[in-house]
Amino acid sequence: MAGVLGGLPDSVLQFTYLVASVLFIQGLRDMTHPRTATRGNATSAAGMFLAVVVTVLWFEILSPVVLAAGLLVGGTVGVWLAVTVETTEMPQLVGLFNGFGGGASALVAGAELIDVLGSSTQLSIGLTTTAAIAGIIGSVTFWGSLVAAGKLHGVVGDSPVSPNAGHALKALFLLLSVLAGLLLIVRPDIFGQVPVTSWIPSYWVLVAAASVLGVFLVVPIGGADMPVVIALLNSYSGLAAATTGFVLNNTVLIIAGTLVGASGLILTVIMCESMNRSLRNVLFGGLGGETESEEMDDIYEGQITETSPEEVVMLMETAQRVVIVPGYGMAVAQAQHAVAELVELLDEDGVDVEFGIHPVAGRMPGHMNALLAEADVPYEKMRELEEVNPTFSQTDLVIVTGANDVVNPKANTDDSSPIAGMPVLNVSEARSVVVNKRSLSPGFSGIPNPLFAKDNTSMLFGDAKESMQALVNQYKEATS
Repeated sequence: MAGVLGGLPDSVLQFTYLVASVLFIQGLRDMTHPRTATRGNATSAAGMFLAVVVTVLWFEILSPVVLAAGLLVGGTVGVWLAVTVETTEMPQLVGLFNGFGGGASALVAGAELIDVLGSSTQLSIGLTTTAAIAGIIGSVTFWGSLVAAGKLHGVVGDSPVSPNAGHALKALFLLLSVLAGLLLIVRPDIFGQVPVTSWIPSYWVLVAAASVLGVFLVVPIGGADMPVVIALLNSYSGLAAATTGFVLNNTVLIIAGTLVGASGLILTVIMCESMNRSLRNVLFGGLGGETESEEMDDIYEGQITETSPEEVVMLMETAQRVVIVPGYGMAVAQAQHAVAELVELLDEDGVDVEFGIHPVAGRMPGHMNALLAEADVPYEKMRELEEVNPTFSQTDLVIVTGANDVVNPKANTDDSSPIAGMPVLNVSEARSVVVNKRSLSPGFSGIPNPLFAKDNTSMLFGDAKESMQALVNQYKEATS
């Protein structure tokens, strides 16, 4: 081997790849718990840094100077994103990162096809097959992730589209991408001897068709299902990377891509189970729709009890146990710091305070955990649905801030409801419930919430951040 790592045996490269793979696995393991997630992220990043540097220098892809410049530029952009992007916008950023991974896989696979043709007139069936698969999955991931990020950021409509809309177009572009892939793989001799280079354009036809397919796959899906879509696109990006690893015959890329693909798929299954829905229903069914005003009037008219920060503080002063249930409204209002301050005040007065976290609250898996961690809420106060549900009957006060569907009792009582069977936080079992929302508007499911009309529920209307800060100020005044 010539260059920086010249003279070293191949076993050194394989050992380095093994070390990087171990770092990937350990990092993924650490990410399974909020307390160790930061360490896991750093461990995985170290593994990728090692793999990239060694691969680039070993195969003399770039000079050390150009590599250092690339790392500097990329690192600078990464730090800038980490510092400037709000935690509430992390779902969009995760969606974009998924897309970048898929897009890179598609481009690298195409570049490898061109590179091989530069030194050979033969394209092996293994190379063309894996390149075609990487091109399809990578292109779908890239454009699907852009649409998902647009929905999360509010620049693309997040209402679900009719389940039957666009199926024919999806099938058409899927067929086009598959046919282009088959042309690349088989390269049939239709008009006599055809140069192998003439089949390379079919790869870019494949990429174009799969790109349109990615858009049509995600556009009809509503915002309520974005946590599942983000997890699935994450799996797609891993599969695209793993397939590209086969294109390049790169072991560490295969391992890393497989880990991401498998973990993303497992997370997708967990998200679907948390919503009591199949993946097919998420992708093609659509959750949500228009709410009949008559139905809302039947449930809410004359049954709503409105409260004030002063009255809520009176409930807090006599409570021994309080559970706070955060939702997407808290994220939008960026109320996590006010909520954390309220929890700190209650802790100082000896109140047992915990958070009830639903797996699909927010716009990505772990969204609420990330927001609360940013506000320095102790991890041990964050309880998952299975942990916190049995404790609601012994809870004096539940404060729901910005959540709706994840606390809707219709999931347990109405078999015809769109959320029937979905595991929800049974907050109505508590002695008192305070729901902080801007209005009585329905959640993403498009159905009214009977919790708001229950005898033990009071509505604290207003912006989450303003309402939580008002509770903090009032509590300080009442206890000073």
